[in-house]
Amino acid sequence: MDTSHLAQHAGTAGALFATIFVVATTTMKTMIPLRVFGILANVILILTAIPARNYLVIVVQLAMLVVNSYRLHQMLQLVRDVKKSVNSDLSMEWLKPFMTERQCAAGEILFYKDEKAEDMLYIVSGKFKLVESGIVLPVGAIVGELGMLSPSNMRTQTLECVEAGLVLSVSYSKVEELYVQNPAFGFYFLRLSSARLFQNLETLQQQLNQQTASAAAPKPA
Repeated sequence: MDTSHLAQHAGTAGALFATIFVVATTTMKTMIPLRVFGILANVILILTAIPARNYLVIVVQLAMLVVNSYRLHQMLQLVRDVKKSVNSDLSMEWLKPFMTERQCAAGEILFYKDEKAEDMLYIVSGKFKLVESGIVLPVGAIVGELGMLSPSNMRTQTLECVEAGLVLSVSYSKVEELYVQNPAFGFYFLRLSSARLFQNLETLQQQLNQQTASAAAPKPA
């Protein structure tokens, strides 16, 4: 059997295996297994294209291999960072690559209570305050995530910029995409939102205690 027949048979076998991997990707519900199977399909198609000297297929599959490998690395890094955040300080440093910058001036209102919510924010610098509760948010805090959990997607408080600074924003659609791709992110987001709710409840309890104490204090004669 000459080399041309060997190349032909190798190409047929490679195409068959590559097709199996491609079909398998349609059953994947999360991004990491999909990228792994995509990489395997790229490698098989490259190997089968080499004996046939099909340079176009080689170039295209090499490009796809690079993209799939980069995306796989990105997803694996995201999962590692999410797990680290869940077990530590609930920071959003790991989410920065998926966010966009927004410069804010002192006195600027970033969003109002009861308006439609479409994104959540990460504070990089400056000082920001939740008007209704009086909570001042430090650098590294996130805000706006509760609007995603609201049935009507409405803001629960007004956010004001007290001192000029920089925030990063990420849309709810991107958050939903990350959740679908990485279910571990859902657990992180649940803890994140629960922490915000408990913080709000603690602030309200403190305000209630202060009002109760004021009402119970004896009035001067």
